[in-house]
Amino acid sequence: MKKTVAFIGLGAMGYRMAAHLPQHFDHVMVWNRNFAKAEQHANQYATTAVELQQAAQADLIFSCLPTSADVNDILSQVQCKAGSIWIDCTSGVPELARQQAKFLAQQGVDFLDAPVSGQTIGAENASLTFMVGGSESAFQQAQPAMQAMGKLIRHVGESGAGFAVKAVNNMMMAVHLCAAAEGFTTLKAHGVNLQQALDCINASSGKSGVTESALPDRILNRSFPLTFALSLLAKDTGIAIDLVREAKLASPVIALTQSLIQAAYASSEENSDFSAAVKMYESWSKITIE
Repeated sequence: MKKTVAFIGLGAMGYRMAAHLPQHFDHVMVWNRNFAKAEQHANQYATTAVELQQAAQADLIFSCLPTSADVNDILSQVQCKAGSIWIDCTSGVPELARQQAKFLAQQGVDFLDAPVSGQTIGAENASLTFMVGGSESAFQQAQPAMQAMGKLIRHVGESGAGFAVKAVNNMMMAVHLCAAAEGFTTLKAHGVNLQQALDCINASSGKSGVTESALPDRILNRSFPLTFALSLLAKDTGIAIDLVREAKLASPVIALTQSLIQAAYASSEENSDFSAAVKMYESWSKITIE
């Protein structure tokens, strides 16, 4: 593609996502707060490490940062060129997406909130799911670039819709995680073979992404690899409960789960993976899920 593209934020996800872009674009710029990481990426993947303002002059600008507040900080430092599209892959706040879209519109720039799902393995394999909010026309223009990094790309609504879908998705995953922790603690208390039980559940109606991947690959083997931080899950469940409250809905399961995830994060070790939330249940029951 002849368009220039930039990627801002080379964390666990962004570093891997940006690696696919040089296969589709002639000029790919990267920027990271720790600039040495941008230089490392350039050496490894034939991208170009640039200063932040230069990155903001690309036709397509991707960002993947911890929070919407971090994105606001970046936006306050740059002036984009008219006609460009900013695609934010942060798991952000829907209301802030709408504000960011209005802010960039004053510069003649379209904004898409485009969070991703699939964790680091999906970023590595270019098999991420993109859930995108914003204008349909901007989505159509940016879609080919997202396809370089993802497998399922969907336009889910206006500004903020992408962030809303991601928050609810992660909240549902948190519900499944809490349910699995309680269920497998109960099974072990009754002397059940957890691995054999897991095989049965994954062939039955109780299965979920947690039972299919988190339990066997992170929890039962006690590895808890840090690919999606518990702190970020706590942030996302907070966004989801805010959406519930804004809509004035009764959602007792979501409210309880948000409280449980917040408690698990408060009691966790620093830099814990989301799956380590089960350790809170283990501390209560004195039963290890393994």
